[in-house]
Amino acid sequence: MKKKILSLSILLLSLSACVSNRVFNDLESRYAELKDNFNRQTKTIESLNEELKDLTEKYVSQEASLQQTEDSLNLKQQKLEQLESSLDLLKLQSESALKERITENEGLLKKIAERENELADRMARVVELEGLIARQKQAMRNLKERLSDALLNFEDKGLTVEARDGKVYVSMENKLLFKSGSWTVEAAGQNAIKSLAGVLAENPDIAILIEGHTDNVPYRGKGPLKGNWDLSTKRATAIVNQLLENPDILPQNLTAAGRGEYLPIAPNSTRSGRAANRRIEVVLSPQLDEISQIINTLD
Repeated sequence: MKKKILSLSILLLSLSACVSNRVFNDLESRYAELKDNFNRQTKTIESLNEELKDLTEKYVSQEASLQQTEDSLNLKQQKLEQLESSLDLLKLQSESALKERITENEGLLKKIAERENELADRMARVVELEGLIARQKQAMRNLKERLSDALLNFEDKGLTVEARDGKVYVSMENKLLFKSGSWTVEAAGQNAIKSLAGVLAENPDIAILIEGHTDNVPYRGKGPLKGNWDLSTKRATAIVNQLLENPDILPQNLTAAGRGEYLPIAPNSTRSGRAANRRIEVVLSPQLDEISQIINTLD
């Protein structure tokens, strides 16, 4: 462009001498127009260069930012892959732990079911035991009433019937049964023992303990007796033999025991107290074998 303008200028100078003023003016006007257009084009180019520079800088900046973004995305992708890998591992571990916990829970549920069955069995045995005890208590109450009726005629002769601690006690003072220092049962006592035996024969499940008791006055008689303890034992044995005259009484249900003077029920300091202490006690208890068997199953 500059070369064209320069050539045109020289041409104008060379022609100025030989052309008319009108032509010269036209050329000069054309030159000025071209020059002005050149200046505008130059400014436009400069402006475009500035814009291109700005765009280039923006492009470089955007490219750098894009690269950073790509790097960041790559890093995040790597972290995501790590997280997914960790999640997969965690799922595997969780599933394994869950299966293990399910197995443990199934074992616990089985044990609970077994324990519930055991508890139900124990409760059934407890109910059975309670029923048995209730029946035995009722049987002892019935026995007490039956004995009271059967021995009513002997109550004014030192005989008492009492229910206590789930047992029935028939207490007979020695004045009804024996003479002093003797272990032979007198006629009145034999009648009382026969009446007692009749009721006991109706109750073969009753344990019968015969206890002989004395006062604390030392035995001073002669013969085979060695003292009050010996006398109490012989008297208890005599009552056992008297009861066994009834063939319906089971010998295995009978026990004879001599207590001597060591379980008094009244002071030995008075005559009436010593008389009360000289006695035979028949202790009637329900058989405990069946109860013991049930209790043993609860251990």
